[in-house]
Amino acid sequence: MEPVQAALWVVILLVVLALLFDFMNGFHDAANSIATVVSTGVLKPTQAVVFAAFFNVVAIFIFHLSVAATVGKGIVQPGVVDTHVVFGALVGAIAWNVITWIYGIPSSSSHALIGGIVGAVMAKAGAGALIAAGIWKTVVFIFVSPILGYILGSLMMVLVAWICRRTSPNKVDRWFRRLQLVSAGAYSLGHGGNDAQKTIGIIWLLLIATGYANAGDASPPTWTIVCCYMAIGLGTMFGGWRIVKTMGQKITKLKPVGGFCAESGGALTLFLATFLGVPVSTTHTITGAIVGVGSTQRASAVRWGVAGNIVWAWVLTIPASAFVASIAYWISLQLY
Repeated sequence: MEPVQAALWVVILLVVLALLFDFMNGFHDAANSIATVVSTGVLKPTQAVVFAAFFNVVAIFIFHLSVAATVGKGIVQPGVVDTHVVFGALVGAIAWNVITWIYGIPSSSSHALIGGIVGAVMAKAGAGALIAAGIWKTVVFIFVSPILGYILGSLMMVLVAWICRRTSPNKVDRWFRRLQLVSAGAYSLGHGGNDAQKTIGIIWLLLIATGYANAGDASPPTWTIVCCYMAIGLGTMFGGWRIVKTMGQKITKLKPVGGFCAESGGALTLFLATFLGVPVSTTHTITGAIVGVGSTQRASAVRWGVAGNIVWAWVLTIPASAFVASIAYWISLQLY
């Protein structure tokens, strides 16, 4: 096989691997989109995954590619990335996703990918090859997104409680069963808009590195955008039921009104982050919002031990995926 043809096959295989990551991202993070709407009984699980997948894909028409630009151009210095780096980054991210899925831990696929990129790049060229501004923006939002989700979720809950203070519980429940469809749709829209773009970004990074796209292009090829949104939508349709149980019931018990407030707070956070071009974790965001809703009732309504285990998973995600990515980078050097 000629070198040029062999290089093309490597690129194709890496694009397929990236789309597999995107599918797993949807599969893993489906829980974030549907856990509250399932746990409150508003939708059955099969209805919920189709509902969420639809809005994941519709996001293609709503959001600009600012997050994809951050991942594709704002994390690594130009000229450093090659096929070995992309391979290492994807293997590191996928490995961490699989481990956390097996144990039912709602970790961040987004930060696993960022950690994978960081680990593979450092294995090749050291920390100096990273763009500090892009890395720090992502790291800061590890803390900002759950805090903002917590604040918005709790504020929504307080506001709704005040508005409905003279309304019977049955009537409130009936209204918010309908309204939760709106909030769940908005959250799924934000999930698709932010998460699909991360995979678009790494494929764009690969295409620029291999000469199949120009660094000066304003956006990646259209086929990458369509494929990534479809992949995350399909992943969501298959769901992540282990994590649904953790997110929907183990942190705090939710009623439709609480589900509406958590999803609305999470959706607003995701819309803001996507507008700013920050690749955030939908897991962090919805967890913060759920905890915020639960804490407005009473502190004991939140199972803080479960929430604490989730936080540990957040802290470990980037270094763990970076470590695996650095090993995968060296393995790839031996393979091709």
